[in-house]
Amino acid sequence: MEKIETNISKVGGYTGQRMARDRLFKHVMTFGGLSVIIAISAIFFYLASVVAPIFMPAQMDDLQKLSLPKNGGGATVHLTSEEQAEIGVRMTDRGSVSFFDLRDGRLMAEENVALPEGSEIRSFAAGDPSQQAVAYGLSDGRMLILEQDFKVTFQVDPEDSEKDIRTITPSIAYPAGSEPLVVDESGKGLMLLSVQHNEENTSAVALTEDNRLVLASFVSTSNMITGEVSTERFSVDLPPVEGEISQLLLEVKQRDLYVVHGGRFVSHYDVMNKQAPRLMQTVALVPEGETITAATILSGGYSLIIGTDQGKVAQWFQVRGDDNVDHLTHIRSFKPMVGRVTTMAPEHFRKGFLAGDDQGNIGLYYATSERLILKRSTGSEPVRVVGITPRANAIMVESAGDAIQAARVENDFPEISFSSLWQKVWYESYQEPEYSWQSSAATSDFEPKLSVAPLTFGTLKAAFYAMLVAVPLAVLGAIFAAYFMSPKMRGVVKPSIEIMEALPTVILGFLAGLWLAPWVDNNLAGTLMAIFMLPFSFVITAYVWHLLPQRLTAGIGAGWEAALLIPVIILVIYAAIQLGHPIEAAFFGGNMPHWLTNELGITYEQRNSLVVGIAMGFAVIPTIFSIAEDAVFSVPKHLTSGSLALGATPWQTLFFVVLLTASPGIFSAIMVGMGRAVGETMIVLMATGNTAVMDLSIFTGFRTLSANIGVEMPEAAVGTTHYRLLFFSALVLFVFTFCVNTVAELVRHRLREKYSSL
Repeated sequence: MEKIETNISKVGGYTGQRMARDRLFKHVMTFGGLSVIIAISAIFFYLASVVAPIFMPAQMDDLQKLSLPKNGGGATVHLTSEEQAEIGVRMTDRGSVSFFDLRDGRLMAEENVALPEGSEIRSFAAGDPSQQAVAYGLSDGRMLILEQDFKVTFQVDPEDSEKDIRTITPSIAYPAGSEPLVVDESGKGLMLLSVQHNEENTSAVALTEDNRLVLASFVSTSNMITGEVSTERFSVDLPPVEGEISQLLLEVKQRDLYVVHGGRFVSHYDVMNKQAPRLMQTVALVPEGETITAATILSGGYSLIIGTDQGKVAQWFQVRGDDNVDHLTHIRSFKPMVGRVTTMAPEHFRKGFLAGDDQGNIGLYYATSERLILKRSTGSEPVRVVGITPRANAIMVESAGDAIQAARVENDFPEISFSSLWQKVWYESYQEPEYSWQSSAATSDFEPKLSVAPLTFGTLKAAFYAMLVAVPLAVLGAIFAAYFMSPKMRGVVKPSIEIMEALPTVILGFLAGLWLAPWVDNNLAGTLMAIFMLPFSFVITAYVWHLLPQRLTAGIGAGWEAALLIPVIILVIYAAIQLGHPIEAAFFGGNMPHWLTNELGITYEQRNSLVVGIAMGFAVIPTIFSIAEDAVFSVPKHLTSGSLALGATPWQTLFFVVLLTASPGIFSAIMVGMGRAVGETMIVLMATGNTAVMDLSIFTGFRTLSANIGVEMPEAAVGTTHYRLLFFSALVLFVFTFCVNTVAELVRHRLREKYSSL
């Protein structure tokens, strides 16, 4: 009796320990699961926090009125500032220049332009904002070029020796000399003027008092020995245009001139050859009854922005036509202003611009994203002059009441909109709208191309071709290994394939890029023949095996038949490669890639989707095979035994019992493999041309979201649009994978419920 009680006590102790362990592991598993959920959520919210600012609207402070003295009188013709947006600059039509504090309007300095005796100002022109040069056209046919100059000095703070006090001293500089440059040799006054100046060349176009268009060019050369600078001048009259000329626009590279005339027409002159300019075309930019009231050229000198008396705002630039000639083409229209557009000013280094109308409204636009960024009212008076600071972080406005208003602007990501990310965009110098990703370039007039559509397309394309290779091989191989293969052979095959999963993808990418891609290029016909011949060879081999006498097949044990396919595969591939070269010579001119490109117009790249599909397919096969094989092998034996006992054949049992029962696991295997293919980086990075193109062809490359992140993240400046869009790419991958896995889990759960009763 005591022994029984002792055993009961021991059993009770074991039970208590087991229950304690169960509770412990329950809490551990719960903690682990919650930790995974928290970690994934933290990743999502971190990515979202980095991405969110690019979708936030721009902000602008309230406009503040700045009280400035008249400074010799005259109407304001130009507003600008130094780089830090601390000192504003106002220039008038009487040659007075005022420097004032942009925060409170305090006058800091004022100067008058040194005009030659007996001459008067007739016109004013501002060059490209990035060059900062402006010019006054005089009554004697000359012009005076000047620019604002800001000297920065540092002095030790008398109250704190470890700090420096920064002092900015503004003044006027004359980069082309204090003597005016002769534009019109006949000495007629320059009524309209457009000018561009750099260290080597200066070009000016003027409308004279006698209604002539004059082009003057000044080329400076420096003697490398003496340092003496000599200037050579060219001057020529331009072909006339019909109607009253209202504006002249010479772009920053001094190659193209746009003349606004007749109210609705723009004439384009090619002035690259300053001694032989040509009138290229005259285009009506607005319909009859509408008038062009303001125009400007965007940073870089490619795009012409016009505003009309009906408040419409549009972008035009030259597009090369089928006749191999550039034509001024309407690109896009923006959300219109309320009233007649009275003035415009471009940003210094981006594709944005500021417009004002006669009802006191201003609008800040961005061309590439086709957006009206901000819209504000300055009062009821018409806006006469607007200006943007070099860093586009402040604006200045003067209305008809002579009051200058200024406001700080926070507009760090104007390039981003739904259309710029996901739709075709007509970029400058492009023949048509395109999907394009090009985040940087060597020139400052570059227009960022930030479409993630081709990257997303490349990701799906890579996954599609990888799954096209991997799914049939992995799933069919898993079914055979689990259902037909002998246990001994399965014990060798399954671990061997699973070991493939441990192979670093960088090795596969290295082999694909440096060995497989050139090999496929040299044996393209043979490679394609092998791909099509292998499935048929399997069927033919199986049929021949079925026809062989049983005395010959009996020696091969059940489940070892697949081993016989190894020599068949080797023989078919060898035969296809050997036949490929004669076939290429007979039908494809000895070079199938060249024939595809020149005869069919199909672009062929050595590192293409075919190479990536093969390489990524082999990277994904182990994952799909392992999970699918376990799912098929785990089908309860009593189900297959019962099916066979009821008279079903092994193949009927496979299709109607095994596959249905294992379908949730097989589907999960395919989804996990797809997730692996979508997130793959190194193989697509090394085995494709890594070009962001939208082309489904198997003979072209692509760029994926993950590869783009890997390539460009090291060079992306923290906090910039480029940097945040790379995080956006990661967020797109995250959301895509999450959605696919969620749908896959729902489908798997439904399949499990449907076939669990078998």
